[in-house]
Amino acid sequence: MVKKRILIADDEEGIRESLNLILGDDHDLSFANDGEETLAKAQSESYGAILMDIKMPKLDGLEVLKRLRKAGVKTPVLMLTAYQSVDLAKEAVRLGACNYLPKPFERDQIIAAVQDALA
Repeated sequence: MVKKRILIADDEEGIRESLNLILGDDHDLSFANDGEETLAKAQSESYGAILMDIKMPKLDGLEVLKRLRKAGVKTPVLMLTAYQSVDLAKEAVRLGACNYLPKPFERDQIIAAVQDALA
Protein backbone atom coordinates (compact mmCIF):
# COMPACT_ATOMS: atom_id res chain seq x y z
CA MET A 1 0.00 0.00 0.00
CA VAL A 2 1.36 3.40 -0.97
CA LYS A 3 1.38 5.82 1.94
CA LYS A 4 -0.35 9.14 1.24
CA ARG A 5 1.74 12.25 1.96
CA ILE A 6 0.35 14.59 4.60
CA LEU A 7 1.69 17.98 5.64
CA ILE A 8 1.28 18.72 9.36
CA ALA A 9 1.50 22.47 10.03
CA ASP A 10 1.50 23.50 13.68
CA ASP A 11 3.85 25.64 15.77
CA GLU A 12 3.32 23.41 18.85
CA GLU A 13 5.80 20.54 18.96
CA GLY A 14 3.45 18.50 21.16
CA ILE A 15 0.69 18.65 18.55
CA ARG A 16 3.11 17.63 15.78
CA GLU A 17 4.30 14.70 17.93
CA SER A 18 0.71 13.64 18.73
CA LEU A 19 -0.26 13.70 15.05
CA ASN A 20 2.92 11.79 14.19
CA LEU A 21 1.94 9.07 16.69
CA ILE A 22 -1.64 8.92 15.36
CA LEU A 23 -0.90 9.10 11.61
CA GLY A 24 2.78 8.22 11.16
CA ASP A 25 2.38 4.46 10.68
CA ASP A 26 -0.09 4.77 7.81
CA HIS A 27 1.01 8.00 6.12
CA ASP A 28 4.17 9.72 4.88
CA LEU A 29 4.28 12.83 7.08
CA SER A 30 6.03 16.14 6.52
CA PHE A 31 6.06 18.95 9.11
CA ALA A 32 6.03 22.75 9.12
CA ASN A 33 6.45 25.05 12.16
CA ASP A 34 4.92 28.28 10.85
CA GLY A 35 2.76 29.72 8.11
CA GLU A 36 5.58 30.71 5.75
CA GLU A 37 7.15 27.24 5.87
CA THR A 38 3.70 25.68 5.35
CA LEU A 39 3.00 27.85 2.30
CA ALA A 40 6.41 27.09 0.77
CA LYS A 41 6.08 23.32 1.25
CA ALA A 42 2.45 23.19 0.08
CA GLN A 43 3.30 25.09 -3.11
CA SER A 44 6.47 23.14 -3.94
CA GLU A 45 5.48 19.57 -3.03
CA SER A 46 2.43 17.38 -3.55
CA TYR A 47 0.36 16.22 -0.56
CA GLY A 48 -2.81 14.16 -0.20
CA ALA A 49 -3.93 16.46 2.63
CA ILE A 50 -2.76 19.28 4.87
CA LEU A 51 -3.56 19.50 8.60
CA MET A 52 -2.99 23.11 9.58
CA ASP A 53 -3.31 25.09 12.80
CA ILE A 54 -5.13 28.41 12.49
CA LYS A 55 -2.90 30.31 14.95
CA MET A 56 0.71 30.12 13.74
CA PRO A 57 3.65 32.55 13.65
CA LYS A 58 4.55 34.56 10.51
CA LEU A 59 1.29 33.73 8.66
CA ASP A 60 -1.86 32.36 10.28
CA GLY A 61 -3.56 29.29 8.85
CA LEU A 62 -6.42 31.23 7.30
CA GLU A 63 -3.99 33.45 5.38
CA VAL A 64 -2.02 30.38 4.23
CA LEU A 65 -5.27 28.75 3.08
CA LYS A 66 -6.26 31.93 1.18
CA ARG A 67 -2.88 32.07 -0.57
CA LEU A 68 -2.91 28.37 -1.44
CA ARG A 69 -6.36 28.61 -3.03
CA LYS A 70 -5.39 31.80 -4.88
CA ALA A 71 -2.32 29.96 -6.22
CA GLY A 72 -4.57 27.11 -7.43
CA VAL A 73 -3.46 24.53 -4.85
CA LYS A 74 -6.47 22.20 -4.44
CA THR A 75 -5.07 19.95 -1.69
CA PRO A 76 -7.71 19.18 0.99
CA VAL A 77 -6.99 21.26 4.10
CA LEU A 78 -8.17 20.35 7.61
CA MET A 79 -7.94 23.27 10.00
CA LEU A 80 -6.93 22.64 13.63
CA THR A 81 -7.50 25.14 16.40
CA ALA A 82 -7.60 25.48 20.15
CA TYR A 83 -9.97 28.41 19.71
CA GLN A 84 -13.58 27.19 19.68
CA SER A 85 -15.04 29.78 17.35
CA VAL A 86 -17.99 29.30 15.04
CA ASP A 87 -16.88 32.39 13.10
CA LEU A 88 -13.40 30.94 12.52
CA ALA A 89 -14.92 27.63 11.42
CA LYS A 90 -17.23 29.36 8.95
CA GLU A 91 -14.36 31.48 7.61
CA ALA A 92 -12.09 28.43 7.20
CA VAL A 93 -14.79 26.56 5.25
CA ARG A 94 -15.60 29.65 3.17
CA LEU A 95 -11.91 29.87 2.23
CA GLY A 96 -11.89 26.25 1.12
CA ALA A 97 -11.04 24.09 4.15
CA CYS A 98 -12.68 20.67 3.96
CA ASN A 99 -12.96 20.29 7.73
CA TYR A 100 -12.35 22.05 11.05
CA LEU A 101 -11.19 20.18 14.15
CA PRO A 102 -11.03 21.69 17.64
CA LYS A 103 -8.09 20.91 19.94
CA PRO A 104 -7.78 18.80 21.96
CA PHE A 105 -8.82 16.26 19.36
CA GLU A 106 -9.57 12.57 19.75
CA ARG A 107 -7.44 10.00 17.93
CA ASP A 108 -10.45 8.50 16.10
CA GLN A 109 -11.68 11.98 15.13
CA ILE A 110 -8.35 12.78 13.41
CA ILE A 111 -8.17 9.41 11.65
CA ALA A 112 -11.74 9.74 10.32
CA ALA A 113 -11.20 13.34 9.17
CA VAL A 114 -7.96 12.44 7.37
CA GLN A 115 -9.59 9.41 5.69
CA ASP A 116 -12.45 11.66 4.50
CA ALA A 117 -10.00 14.25 3.17
CA LEU A 118 -7.96 11.61 1.30
CA ALA A 119 -11.04 9.88 -0.18
